[in-house]
Amino acid sequence: MRKRFSLMLVIMLMLVTVLAACTGGQTAEQTPGETPNTETPAETPETPAEDATKNDGLFEAADMSANPGPATSRTDTLVVGVTSPKGVFNPLFQDSAYDYMVNDILFDGFQTINGDGTYSNHLAESIDVSEDGLKYTFKLKPGVTYTDGTPATVKDFYFSLKVLHDKSYDGPSDALSYYIKGGQEYYDGKANEISGVTIVDENTVEVEVTEVTALTKDFLGDIPFLPEAYYGKDYKQGNLDSVKALNDKPIGSGQYVMKSFQPGQQVIFEANENYFLGAPKIKNVIYKSTTDETKLAMLTSGEIDMDMVTVDEDNVEEVQTLGFLDLNIFPTNGYGYVGMNHERAKFQDPKVRQALVYGLNRAEIVEAVYGKFADVINIPQSKESWAYTSEGIEAYDFDIEKAKSLLDEAGWTVGKDGIREKDGEKFTIDFSGTAENPVVDALLPIMIANYQELGIKVNAETLDFNAILDKLDKSEYDMYFMAWGLTPDPDGTVYTTDGAQNRVHYSNKEYDDLMKQGKKTLDVEKRKEIYAQAYQVLNKDIADILMYQRRDGWAINGRINGLEITPYKRFTFSLYKAEIGE
Repeated sequence: MRKRFSLMLVIMLMLVTVLAACTGGQTAEQTPGETPNTETPAETPETPAEDATKNDGLFEAADMSANPGPATSRTDTLVVGVTSPKGVFNPLFQDSAYDYMVNDILFDGFQTINGDGTYSNHLAESIDVSEDGLKYTFKLKPGVTYTDGTPATVKDFYFSLKVLHDKSYDGPSDALSYYIKGGQEYYDGKANEISGVTIVDENTVEVEVTEVTALTKDFLGDIPFLPEAYYGKDYKQGNLDSVKALNDKPIGSGQYVMKSFQPGQQVIFEANENYFLGAPKIKNVIYKSTTDETKLAMLTSGEIDMDMVTVDEDNVEEVQTLGFLDLNIFPTNGYGYVGMNHERAKFQDPKVRQALVYGLNRAEIVEAVYGKFADVINIPQSKESWAYTSEGIEAYDFDIEKAKSLLDEAGWTVGKDGIREKDGEKFTIDFSGTAENPVVDALLPIMIANYQELGIKVNAETLDFNAILDKLDKSEYDMYFMAWGLTPDPDGTVYTTDGAQNRVHYSNKEYDDLMKQGKKTLDVEKRKEIYAQAYQVLNKDIADILMYQRRDGWAINGRINGLEITPYKRFTFSLYKAEIGE
C-alpha cells in the first residue's frame, strides 16, 4: 500500500492549487482523487514506467475456502461486473466496449477471433477466396437458428451488408472502403440491390469486390447475422429508423438470449439451448453495473463473480490477498488518450497541439495510476502488434519551457491575468472525464496545474461514460479522456478524414493516403513499413494526446472455469464453454 499513502500526501499538498484552478461550478475539484501534482517535479521525478511484462500471466486463486457465501450459493448463474452499457444492442451500431460485451453473446458472424488475434471459421462451414482476391464465397453451416426458432440463411448476412451500405447508416463501420461491387450505387440510391452479392442458395453467398484489400475477408467474416424477417420487415432503403428501433429488443443466433435490460443497473441473459455449438454450460448470466469505486468491494463480498480491475500495485495485492480470485494480467490491445476537438480553432495549429503534449506530465499521471503496470505511448498502437514501431518517433517528454515556446510561436501571448490569448480569445479548455475513474482522478489535478503554468485555464467536469459519448456525438466538447480498444489489424478509421470512428475530427491527407496504401497492400512486411510512416505522421502532427498502454486485469472467482481471455479475445467469445465449479 506504499503508493497509495504517498499519493495522499501529495494530494494534501496540492489540493489548494487544484481548487484554485477550478471555477464555474464544475465538479472536478470536488473529487480530486489520489493524485500527485507536477508543481514539484523534484519530489516526483519524471521516470518512465518500467516494463511490466514479467508481471503478466494467470495468477490462480490460492485459498478457495475463503470464497464468500453469496458466490458459492450461485450454482447456475454467473454475475459479471461491467460499466453500464449504453443500450445499443445491435452490433452494426454499437459504439462502446460495454455494448460489445452484450452483442458478442447475442450475435454471430462467419468468423470468430482466436486468442492470438487470427481468425477461424465460426458460422462458416467454408470460406473460399479466388486467386485474384476479388471473389469471396461463404458457406453457412447447416442447422443454425435464431433464438426465436427461425433458421439463419445467408440472406440475413446480405441484409446486414445492405444496412452497412445504406445512405443513412451512422454506425462505426465503413463498408464502402472494402469496394464491394455495387456498394457505392446502393449507397447513392441508384440501385436497389448490391450487384456484387450473389445468393447461390440459402447457405451459400458470393461477394465480389472491385479492389483487393488485406482486410476484406475478415471484414466480411465479421459481419453479424441479423434476421431479415425481424430487423428488415419495415426497412426502406435510405431510412434505418425501423432497424435502430429494435436496438433494445435484440434477436440473434448467439450463445445467450437477452431477457431484460435495466439501464445503469444490469442486463440479464438466459442460455440459448439451441446454440449451434451446444447449449452454454452456465444457464444464466447477469451483467451488473459497477464502477472503479465499487467493483473490488463487490468481488470481495461475492456479489459479482468477475470484473476488470485497474492493474496497479495496490489492486493486485488486494486481489491476491483475498485468495479466492484468479487474476489474469496481460497487455491491453488498446490505449488511453485525451481527445481534442479539431473543429475548435485553438486546436488547429500543430504547434499548439505539440505544446499540449510537451506541457502535460503524462509519465507522472501514468505512474500515479498504474505504477509498473503501464507505459507512456507516443503512437496509437499496442506494443503487442506486428505494426508497432518506435523508429522516428518523438517521445514528447515533459518540458514545460518547450511547451511555452511553442505557444509563443503560435501567437498565443500571456495576458495580464496570466491566461494566454490570441485574436481576442482566451485559451480555456472545457474538459470532460468519466466520474469515479482513477485515470481521470489522477489526470485532472496534474493537467490543471500544468496547463495553468502554460497560461491555459481548464474547466473540468466529470460525467458518466454514456453522457460523454453523447457529448462526442454532438461535438459539444473541447477535450475529453477515453480509451480505444484495437483490432488485431492496424487498419482503422479513428484518424482518417471523416472516418466512422473519428471522434476528434482530425484530418491529414498524408496520413489518409498512407492508410489507404496500407489497406491495399497484401505483403505484411511492406504494410509494416507503411504503417510506420503513418504513425510518424501522427506523432509529428498530434491528432490527440496519447497517454498509455496499460495492463488489463480480470479478477475471476476461482470456481469459474473455461474462459479464454487474451489481449485480442474478450471473455464473451468463449462464454458458452465456461463452467461453475466448486
